[in-house]
Amino acid sequence: MKKTDLAKSDAKKLMNQMGPKGGAFGAASTPGLDRREQRERERALGLVPFAVKLNSELVQQLQAQATERGVDMNALVADLLQKGLSA
Repeated sequence: MKKTDLAKSDAKKLMNQMGPKGGAFGAASTPGLDRREQRERERALGLVPFAVKLNSELVQQLQAQATERGVDMNALVADLLQKGLSA
């Protein structure tokens, strides 16, 4: 192992010991859901990730309608798709 590789390894160990990334402020200071835990909870609810590409104007309309209704984007899209499929 080269001397520089050893120094890099030591620096990485030191940085990992210093604590979580992001410093003392922001999301790192408040523990949130682990992504794996969140996926398990969503799977238990029967939710499946579904990615689509939409026109930016349509997305802006969806965001405006979601804030108007006071619901999140997932609930709005699910509601609109359900209404569209049942029609």
